[in-house]
Amino acid sequence: AVAGIEPQALELPNGTPVILDGGKGTLRLNPTPEDITRIRETQERLAVRRQVEMAVAHEPAVTLDGHRMEVVGNIGGLAEAEQVPGLGGEGVGLLRSEFLFMERSTAPNEDEQFEAYKAIAEALGPDRPLIIRTLDVGGDKPLIYLPIPKEENPFLGERGLRIGLDRPEILRIQLRAILRAAAFGKVRVMFPMVGLLSELRDAKAMLEEERQRLGVGPIETGIMVEIPAAAIMAAQFAREADFFSIGTNDLTQYTLAMDRGHPKLAPKVDGLNPSVLRLIAWTVEAAHAQGKWVGVCGGIASDPQAVPLLIGLGVDELSVSLPTIPSIKAQIRTLWLHECQELARRALTLETAAEVRFATPTPAP
Repeated sequence: AVAGIEPQALELPNGTPVILDGGKGTLRLNPTPEDITRIRETQERLAVRRQVEMAVAHEPAVTLDGHRMEVVGNIGGLAEAEQVPGLGGEGVGLLRSEFLFMERSTAPNEDEQFEAYKAIAEALGPDRPLIIRTLDVGGDKPLIYLPIPKEENPFLGERGLRIGLDRPEILRIQLRAILRAAAFGKVRVMFPMVGLLSELRDAKAMLEEERQRLGVGPIETGIMVEIPAAAIMAAQFAREADFFSIGTNDLTQYTLAMDRGHPKLAPKVDGLNPSVLRLIAWTVEAAHAQGKWVGVCGGIASDPQAVPLLIGLGVDELSVSLPTIPSIKAQIRTLWLHECQELARRALTLETAAEVRFATPTPAP
């Protein structure tokens, strides 16, 4: 993706030639004929490589020394869920449930949500897990029917689970729909923007109350680790949660105190900053000590340069953008676990994200 572009980009005249590189996050104006030729050659190589990757996309992602990684997808609705099996995805590590709540004047009712989650679970099949993140709005994602008083800093105000706990009628309906949908697949629930143990405990208590009312079985419950406090207290959270999913986009933003949408700061908001990598390592170590697994669903899970580092840090699952599933799985099959671990150990001793990227091999385009 490309983020934090200067506003002048919106003023470019129609027909201005540009090269947009989502991998590098760059927008280049008025490229030379040589630039265009080079890009077209790269596109042709990528198309050939894509065919090779798709041919083996359904094979597991196992390193050369036998270490198994789960590669799942981030999705925002049924249409994307239907693509997961064909791309070799082993499940869904993040269903952004906001798709049901956006662009409408009232909140979806329980049956509407249940039917949507059920359809997605059935599209994945009985063996692929589906992790549903509860409503994550506030900050940069407001809803017209869920008014939030104007805040000095909305990114530090009512967001994620805080809104659900403050408006339990909305969260309870969603939890009931998720619990009902669990009868049709390997459904798990995940709470976003958790910073306090009391927040998780209150949400779990609400989930248990609704479970008992419905008379259904329990489901696995996890949290997004995207606030530094959750990473620092990972050992305590691991006693309460069944799994962690690290949201590196917000974790990086909050760790560095930099808005990832700010035109001047966005280039510095890099998930490979050693401070973020240390929080990931801390989280993984704390979770594994209590037999809990850890996934990463943020942007760096889809970054080929970050993949060996995440494997070396002990991450169990990569939840990636759908188009990258075949290529990430193919990349994992070329790696050695012990080399990834050594790379991660070295990265934790470095001082900047630039140093980490310089020390980390970059797969050829």
